[in-house]
Amino acid sequence: MTMPLFRPDEEFARQLDGEDRLGRFRDRFELPGAAQAEPAVYLLGNSLGPLPRAARDVVNAELDAWSRQGVEGYFASPSAWIDLDARHRHLMAEIVGASPREVGLMNGLTVNLHLLLASFFRPAGTRTRVLIERSCFPSDRYVVQTQLRWHGIDPRDAIVEVGGGDHDLVTTEAVERVIDERGAEIALVFLGGVNFLTGELLDMERITRAAHVAGCLVGFDLAHAVGNVPVALSDWGVDFAAWCTYKYLNAGPGSPAGVFVREDHASDETLFRLGGWWGNDPVARFRWQQQARFLPRRDASGWQLSCPPVLSFAPLGPALELIVEAGMPEIRDKSILLTGYLEQLLEHLAGHLARIITPSAPDRRGAQLSLHTRNALDMQQALASAGVSIDVREPDVVRLAPAPLFNTFHEVWRAAHLVAAELRHQEGRDV
Repeated sequence: MTMPLFRPDEEFARQLDGEDRLGRFRDRFELPGAAQAEPAVYLLGNSLGPLPRAARDVVNAELDAWSRQGVEGYFASPSAWIDLDARHRHLMAEIVGASPREVGLMNGLTVNLHLLLASFFRPAGTRTRVLIERSCFPSDRYVVQTQLRWHGIDPRDAIVEVGGGDHDLVTTEAVERVIDERGAEIALVFLGGVNFLTGELLDMERITRAAHVAGCLVGFDLAHAVGNVPVALSDWGVDFAAWCTYKYLNAGPGSPAGVFVREDHASDETLFRLGGWWGNDPVARFRWQQQARFLPRRDASGWQLSCPPVLSFAPLGPALELIVEAGMPEIRDKSILLTGYLEQLLEHLAGHLARIITPSAPDRRGAQLSLHTRNALDMQQALASAGVSIDVREPDVVRLAPAPLFNTFHEVWRAAHLVAAELRHQEGRDV
């Protein structure tokens, strides 16, 4: 895809906002700093999305049900908490390109990854290794390391890394080469769909195909992908995936995470999974004395362990409804424009000082640009003093994430000017 050429003047930013088909969604969020004289610019949707306005009423309704009904809220209308996780599965399934039977909502992301690897990391014979990206999110590395140790395998021998060259990029082609060369040793390919550090988007369909040809199972951490880029997990044939819902899905801090388990795996009751009563067959769930053996539900919800946390679940419905109403194709189209606009502004305003490490091709990145800078914390503080919130990864990476549902082109224009000014300041100070 070829990016359009953008003008650098402020009037053009206002023009783009006037033409924005998703602009109406901005007012459906309570944005941090919105009450200030000059509204804050929140470019942190890749860390924690803002509060959907509709979430307040839903949370209050659950508090009222708790007050009025007590434990009967699990069974009586309108709360009926016993079906709370299932209530949102069709929306979540639509967003990730799956059937509702392939989707579960529970726990936090890392907990779910451990549950999934307990089922899908099956070292046997010469297949004892796990392929990860060198710049993976630290928690993903900890999951893999400890799962290997659980099987009595030394992580120093069994972790195969890809990437870590120029700018920490991974590339789909590099993943395919490693799979082609070492596939017979690899039990599991486990990668981030969108890299948290660089914003690089991998071709998950190609990687899945290459992994399966080599006889490997494949799973993805989609924390930075779901709600950011279109995914089609069923069509791609991915074995499993997991993601949080508090970033681009805007479901709030501590919101329940999601899992995908492909239909043939999910319906296979012989596939080992760690058991808990909420993953049990609902018919047998309350038969404590009569039903001694765990009978997993024959879908992705069979990986659930505990009953859903009601208050954490409450904002999930309004948050997912916003995504579905806007539509991932529209979200992706605006995301490409926002990120491309930011890239061109930085290159125009800062030239060679704008050391962008995120791939320039729109089909190789999500709603994020990462930059190397001399001092990331100084950059963060300088922008914060001007009302622009960004994220850093010490010591030298700045992450800017304009999110299509609530960020504007004028906000990107403001942020680009501030980033460029700080880059010039740092360069001049260090010369």
